[in-house]
Amino acid sequence: MRRAGLLAALLCAGSPQAAAWAATVASPDGRIVVTVDADNEGIPFYEVSLVGKPLIARSQIAFNFTDEDPLRRGLKVEGEKRAQTDTRWEQPWGERQWVADKHNELAITFVENRADPRRVTVRFRVFDDGVGFRTEFPQRAKPETRIAEELTEFTIAAPGTAWWIQAGDWNRYEQIYQQTPIDAVSMAHTPMTIRTADGTHLSFHEAALVDYSGMWLQRLTGQKFRAHLSPGAGGAARVVRKGAFDTPWRTIRIAPDAAGLVENDLELNLNEPNKLGDVSWFKPAKYIGIWWGMISGKWSWAQGPQHGATTARTKEYIDFAAKHGFRGVLVEGWNYGWDGNWFGNGRDYSFTKPYPDWDLEGLAAYAKRKGVRLIGHHETGGNIEVYERQLADAMKLYGDLGIDVVKTGYVADAGGIISCNADIAQPCAGQVMAWHDGQRQVQHHLRVVEEAAKNKVAVNPHEPVKDTGLRRTYPNWVAREGARGMEYNAWSPFSNGPDHEPTLVYTRMLSGPMDYTPGVLSVTGGNGVPMASTVAKQLGLYLAIYSPIQMAADFIESLAAHPRELEFIKAVPADWAESRLVAGEVGDFAIFARKDRNSPDWYVGGVNDATARTVEVKLDFLDPGKSYRATIWKDGEGATYETDARHRIAYDTRTVRKGDTLTLWLAPGGGAAVRLQPGK
Repeated sequence: MRRAGLLAALLCAGSPQAAAWAATVASPDGRIVVTVDADNEGIPFYEVSLVGKPLIARSQIAFNFTDEDPLRRGLKVEGEKRAQTDTRWEQPWGERQWVADKHNELAITFVENRADPRRVTVRFRVFDDGVGFRTEFPQRAKPETRIAEELTEFTIAAPGTAWWIQAGDWNRYEQIYQQTPIDAVSMAHTPMTIRTADGTHLSFHEAALVDYSGMWLQRLTGQKFRAHLSPGAGGAARVVRKGAFDTPWRTIRIAPDAAGLVENDLELNLNEPNKLGDVSWFKPAKYIGIWWGMISGKWSWAQGPQHGATTARTKEYIDFAAKHGFRGVLVEGWNYGWDGNWFGNGRDYSFTKPYPDWDLEGLAAYAKRKGVRLIGHHETGGNIEVYERQLADAMKLYGDLGIDVVKTGYVADAGGIISCNADIAQPCAGQVMAWHDGQRQVQHHLRVVEEAAKNKVAVNPHEPVKDTGLRRTYPNWVAREGARGMEYNAWSPFSNGPDHEPTLVYTRMLSGPMDYTPGVLSVTGGNGVPMASTVAKQLGLYLAIYSPIQMAADFIESLAAHPRELEFIKAVPADWAESRLVAGEVGDFAIFARKDRNSPDWYVGGVNDATARTVEVKLDFLDPGKSYRATIWKDGEGATYETDARHRIAYDTRTVRKGDTLTLWLAPGGGAAVRLQPGK
């Protein structure tokens, strides 16, 4: 509703911050209230309160351009529109089958007070667990809008703690999270997670990132942050758009605790519905692969005596997958282009021509006869100019062969994407460099996803742009990397510390599924490098780090040497009807309960940091009147990631019912996994 601010204006007369009139919109439960207006200088702003207390203090919404005046001051409210939504929609796959979308909407149009006024509309959607807003630019007389910088602000009202990684760094998103006071953050990637002094949990991110540069968060002073767009592919403009367009949604998850932060579908709800239609051809599943051997240094991607991707080895992996029920076998290093320096280069890649010792067509047919599918691999070395010229042929080849999932890769330093300043249908008019999360790469990823969908291929990009909920609109965009993954554990002792995965749950995983590649049951990397993980934690990762394609990343010999652990990996689903965080705190530990979408089974488990702890899980989610057989994989007595005791694992079975309590001891760097099967 509208509310007069005349008294406030009189009391604060002469203050440039005083607003004469403001519009408000509340969440359906009334706890979250957003106030929108322009101040006495005509600067549009918004504020967010939670049960009457300031949460986001006055924060401006503004833009700088490369070829026109800033759109920042001298504006006034021209009009408003309101709407409400209360519905739910079904995910074809995901952490939960049904998603509720209940929000109130306010769209405010601002107009400049000048002879040739420009207009923008700022649209807010307020949910019980968060806020999303975007700026909408109408059709304009200028042929292009060239944004130099978006000046949207986020001023956090209360002190607290932040979990974040540095943006603009050479290593993209692949970093260890920092835990600092809010006012010690510098330039952060999103999602950035905040816990204020009163325990309120916040996450700052974006939704529906399409044809725009990714947003970083730059701290200006104190606890005031400003949107900082990833650099463009040359020139001062970070975003160039023609005609009418919308920015991505700027999102703020708001929750009273860690569980409320995780069990939140804000970004999904701010994306458009499925544009692809029937995607039942994609099957959530688990896979193995010819990958860990290269990562750990045993095999090579390039040709030679240690070449990993041979026909004989691939058949061995296909046979293992068929025997143990894995749907996919990932093969990297199968195609020409890996010889020599491919990192940040990629000029020699062919995405259709296999090396002589790898029979692409024969192996695809062999896998299908065994009930298994090859998982394709397209590493670009960051050279999207080379990849895009072959993209249509490469995806058609996979579609024709029944290879229905492809892992793509963009291994190059941040800012090292090799592009071209001409359309792909034209000869390259000159090389330009782009960022992994700049507008050019955002456009590229969507081009890959759309081309793949034409051929019924799902896409899992590594070194990607962050997820912003676009899997709702393009359900063949099934997972991403976009964080420091399992491979770092192969290269140096305890490279991913014990609190890394318990932090990912509350940071990176808020954006969407991650191909973390769990299941290294040896808990060692190359040359025996120890991991900050117990064996039980490797199983708990399947419940803590969600993906509809889950890898058992270890060598098949190691998987076979751990038959009881392998039984859990074979059983645990990759598609869920429900998911709940039943115990956990940011950066410390995370225990989930997840319900299989295709059976009555529940699974419980997760991961721990370096502090041993006992967790009690109330089994209130089970069906009443039923008994369940609980099969438990847990840390053995004295287990710890710090010594060879990381290999200690214990097993248990018991009968439980709704209302019982399951007690789990989590070792330092440990975890647990439980399968709950109803009795007959």
